[in-house]
Amino acid sequence: MKRILLLLTFMLSFLQIRADEGMWLLSMIKRLNGVDMQKEGLKLTPEEIYSVNSSSLKDAIVQFGGGCTAEIVSKEGLLFTNHHCGYGQIAALSTPQKDYLTNGFWAMKRSEEIPAKGLSVRFLVRMDDVSARINSKLNNNLSAEERKNIIDTESKAIQNENSENGKYTVVVRDFFNGNEFYYFVYQDFKDVRLVGTPPNSLGKYGGDTDNWEWPRHTVDFSVFRVYADANGNPAEYSPSNVPMKPKHALPISLKGYKPGDFTMIVGYPGRTNRYLTSFGIEQMVNKDYPAWVQSSKLAMDVMKKYMDKDQATKLHYASQYASVANYWKNRQGTIDAVEKNGTIADKRALEEKFQTWALLPENEPVYGSVLAEIQSNYKQFSDRNVERNYSSQLQRNAKYLGIAYQLGSLLKTYVDQDDAGKAAMKTKVTDGIARMYDGLNTELEGEMINSMVALYQQKVSKDVASPTLLSVDASTLSTVAFSSIFATKESATNFLNNPDKLKLDSDPLLKIANGFSVDQKLLTEKYSKIDEAFAKNSRIFLDGLRKSQPEKSFYPDANSTMRLTYGSVNTLPERADRNYYGISEKNNYYTDTRGMVAKYKKGDEEFDLPQRFLDLVKKKDFGQYKDKKGFMPVNFLSNNDITGGNSGSPILDAHGNLLGLAFDGNSEALSGDIIFDKKWQKTINVDVRMVLWTIDIYGKAGHLISEMTLVK
Repeated sequence: MKRILLLLTFMLSFLQIRADEGMWLLSMIKRLNGVDMQKEGLKLTPEEIYSVNSSSLKDAIVQFGGGCTAEIVSKEGLLFTNHHCGYGQIAALSTPQKDYLTNGFWAMKRSEEIPAKGLSVRFLVRMDDVSARINSKLNNNLSAEERKNIIDTESKAIQNENSENGKYTVVVRDFFNGNEFYYFVYQDFKDVRLVGTPPNSLGKYGGDTDNWEWPRHTVDFSVFRVYADANGNPAEYSPSNVPMKPKHALPISLKGYKPGDFTMIVGYPGRTNRYLTSFGIEQMVNKDYPAWVQSSKLAMDVMKKYMDKDQATKLHYASQYASVANYWKNRQGTIDAVEKNGTIADKRALEEKFQTWALLPENEPVYGSVLAEIQSNYKQFSDRNVERNYSSQLQRNAKYLGIAYQLGSLLKTYVDQDDAGKAAMKTKVTDGIARMYDGLNTELEGEMINSMVALYQQKVSKDVASPTLLSVDASTLSTVAFSSIFATKESATNFLNNPDKLKLDSDPLLKIANGFSVDQKLLTEKYSKIDEAFAKNSRIFLDGLRKSQPEKSFYPDANSTMRLTYGSVNTLPERADRNYYGISEKNNYYTDTRGMVAKYKKGDEEFDLPQRFLDLVKKKDFGQYKDKKGFMPVNFLSNNDITGGNSGSPILDAHGNLLGLAFDGNSEALSGDIIFDKKWQKTINVDVRMVLWTIDIYGKAGHLISEMTLVK
């Protein structure tokens, strides 16, 4: 009955939604007001979008691999996501002999679909608000530890109440900096298989040059299938598993679109900081992100040097490089956008209004000094935050440190066992060694640890830097690594077969890795009280900010939970420094294959194109997928509010039909994670007609199209 009442509340309040910024939890839509979605063009009922008791649109949307979104497009468990979301899996399944990343891949029958090891997708079953339950046990006088213990206890109880003896995964998340709490019931499917991918020259067309830019011409999609056991339940990979039967699969529109047409995106946006203070933004763009940009660029340069020499290395490091490059450009773009758009000044103006409200006699005891305290917090941990950015990139990219620490811990347990214990552990350790050294380029990693530690020593304040890293000669770390137990798979395996506790304890690389880990823990402990104060102040500030603007509908920051955002097909103000490849200003909401050919540079890593693609475009062999005006669309723009994690999300028309896949934002609005700019913030989508054309006509995999429901 409670679920039915929640649905009724949702339905009654759905018509109060405002067409504006925001990534909204479906069960929070009742908070909105203003122009209703149906007046904006929506043709669906609320129950067709979100229902607990019946199939609905939400049942076709999945979290893909924990960091992207995907959508089910057939009753046989077929799903679409972005090429860059499947990139790591595609690279991992590739070899120099079977290079699916470079050449593409299409399974022509089910038996050719390739299991993607470690990949899972997550379906949302239901969600509910437990703010009253948890907040009734909390108050601002509790210590951070007391508060955490209460939340953990209640969360565990909620998980036990809703997991149905382990059938479901239940996650309790806080919102509005800990002012509200919701739980989410999920079902995870772990047998996911690669069905198809365009070649890298299409799926990543434009490379880093075009990333975050418009106009864009990237065929950014890949195709997977979800499998289940014979009863339709989640199961580990087995040859006997069958395609899952989803509750809902998205119909696919071939009708096209025009500016102003209603659009809606449902997905799993990762993280935003829209309520960050001006002090936080200053720290971010003046200190934190510059550190990230510098260390990321150094790591990219080292990887590229060796990737260009060897195809196996290129495949193994492709996903890591692409991820680092993406964030490198994002962080630099955010710095530029904040400076250009006057974001800090806008935040200060908002804070001045808040402070006027906070100093009213009835508000001053709780809220009067909270902004000043937050400013003080940032001053206290500013250098530590910079250290975090350099150390995070060091740990992410200098793999020798991670291998020594993780494998060293495992080997330490191993050498302390008796013969029977060693025998019992040996398979586990052998598997760990195989995993950690898979594709490892020792020359690359030697230069990486030297370079990244040297940068850390140069840039991090001595007051917060790791004493262990400061004490080493960065230029000789590769020599240390190469002489270590952890130098290669062979040296680690040799130690496993001939264990020596004294040799392990005296290993110089392990000493550095363990010392760095201890230093990081001590640094966290040193700043724990400041961090606790900051968390409390941030929670109180956001509570006060919402109370100071009772007329405003607030949405929670993104935190990898399912969200809805809606808007329309939209144009981006034209820039004089951009080539629009013959598309006029009033029509710059889309790109087509003519632009791809215009950018084409034979042999160029970013702008080469397959000859088959060029031949098909020249013949205008577009089949049923061409636009009614005769061109073959590639990408298009909308004004939906998204962020990282929304990659692969479906962009839907007013009837809930799939128009395309969201895959990027634009450089003018890279400050979008901290402030929404209504004029500049856009979503770049790959047109589903290009997706289908690539599968059917380019890839000759038309049997996949026959599974789908096409709306013409």
